[in-house]
Amino acid sequence: MAFLRKMLITVAMLGAGAGVGLALLAIVTPGEQRKQEMLKEMALQDPRSREEMAKTQQLLVATLTEAATTQENVAWRKNWMVSEGGAGGRSP
Repeated sequence: MAFLRKMLITVAMLGAGAGVGLALLAIVTPGEQRKQEMLKEMALQDPRSREEMAKTQQLLVATLTEAATTQENVAWRKNWMVSEGGAGGRSP
C-alpha cells in the first residue's frame, strides 16, 4: 500500500511540474501579432542587408569556383579578395 501511495504522489508531482511548465510556456510564447512584428524587425527584411548578403554569397561562390579550377591552395592567401595567386600567399 505504501508503494502505491508513493507512486501516486510521484506521478502527481511530475504531472504538476509538467502542467506548470506548459503554463509558463504558454505565457512566454509570443502571439501571432508579435511574431509578425519580430519578422519585420529581422535583419534580412532590410533591402540594404539583402544586397550585402547577396554580394557576400557571390564572392563566396566566386572564391569556391576559383579554388576548384586552380592548383593554388587558396586557403593560404592572406587576402582572399585577390585572385590569380596574388597578395603574397603561400602555395604548394
